[in-house]
Amino acid sequence: MNKKLISILFLMIFTLFSSNLYANSSAETVKTEKKEYQSKTLSELMSSFYETTGISAILNPSDDVMTSEPNPNNARLMTTFEQTWGRIIMFIIVFLLFYLAIAKGFEPLLLLPIAFGGLLANIPLANIGGEHGMLGIIYNMGIANEFFPLLIFMGVGAMTDFGPLLANPKTAILGGAAQFGIFGSLVGAVMIGFDLQSASAISIIGGADGPTSIFIANRLAPEMLGAIAVAAYSYMALVPVIQPPIMKALTTEKERKIKMPPLRKVHPLEKLFLPILILMMAILILPESTPLIGAFALGNFAKQSGVVDRLSDTMQNSLINIVTIFLGLGVGSKLAADKFLVLDTMGIMIIGLLAFSAGTAAGVIMAKIMNKLSSKDSQINPLIGAAGVSAVPMAARVVSKVGQEYDKSNILLMHAMGPNVAGVIGSAVAAGVLLSIFK
Repeated sequence: MNKKLISILFLMIFTLFSSNLYANSSAETVKTEKKEYQSKTLSELMSSFYETTGISAILNPSDDVMTSEPNPNNARLMTTFEQTWGRIIMFIIVFLLFYLAIAKGFEPLLLLPIAFGGLLANIPLANIGGEHGMLGIIYNMGIANEFFPLLIFMGVGAMTDFGPLLANPKTAILGGAAQFGIFGSLVGAVMIGFDLQSASAISIIGGADGPTSIFIANRLAPEMLGAIAVAAYSYMALVPVIQPPIMKALTTEKERKIKMPPLRKVHPLEKLFLPILILMMAILILPESTPLIGAFALGNFAKQSGVVDRLSDTMQNSLINIVTIFLGLGVGSKLAADKFLVLDTMGIMIIGLLAFSAGTAAGVIMAKIMNKLSSKDSQINPLIGAAGVSAVPMAARVVSKVGQEYDKSNILLMHAMGPNVAGVIGSAVAAGVLLSIFK
């Protein structure tokens, strides 16, 4: 008993001694770190406050300001231009994007969060785009690791109706033709100096498929991921601006007024089996494309099965809406002046615009060629060829809107969904081909 009592007393003394020692060392540390307050005049206080404002940061650039990067190893010193006029230019661009999203209604679900992300990314001193900033965290948790694109594909699959494609299978050719923009831009990027692997990552922008662009860029050219993501999503959002002039330039008014016959009714089993058939073909022939096609097929299969309506509804609404917010902000973080106003990014934006335009034109031209080879009873409206790019359903809506400008009774939306859905699958297949080449 005495031994136990002695042991307990010894333990208590040791504990008290240790606590006292730690407290003394902490006090000494605090004492050494504590700074003595120096009184300041009102003008000095105002001057100190001014130095912490965004106005001061823009008007008085510093030589030691680092860029905000999700990966701090990529940080570099910001130039004077990037700290001053670069930020001002980006603010103007962001406000222009707000105008297009709100006043013009150009894909506000995409454009508004992208633009707001760009606004936040250009705030001086706050480091919002850094590793521990809001935008940096969003970028790392879903864009840098390709997770958001797969969730988007799942949601798009759940919203997709294969009916128009099954009812008129030849429209799949238009979806294939629109992928010309991808391979055309691949050649163009190589010609201006990009290596083949980087050019392959850039070329996917031609399909106007943001999720696929992020997915392949992360595999082939991670250093260009930000610029490629910004270009791809910018052109997806600006489909209503870019496509109509090309569509009108390549068609006559008579062609734009062509009315297509009503689509046949598709049996539910056809819709149920198609996503599984597409996935099995990808598994056997092009496994590199299966992450994207698999996510798309899961969403569509859940919808067509009719037994998991709650899951399908979540994919179509809550899930894709939440991911769209995060994805938009993450992509917008790359609209910072130090990332956007550089030669590589501007070159990628130009190549992407030309590629997207070429894809739109190729779809329309293929539709005209198909009409030359078809009877008068099976003519298709060439405008639906523009929907072959995989910006779904934006491209199909634009086609329908342009068609109704010339004939209010000409409803092309469901006809345009055929090539639009084919374009989504086509861009995923094209990405799989490019990934297989460089594996």
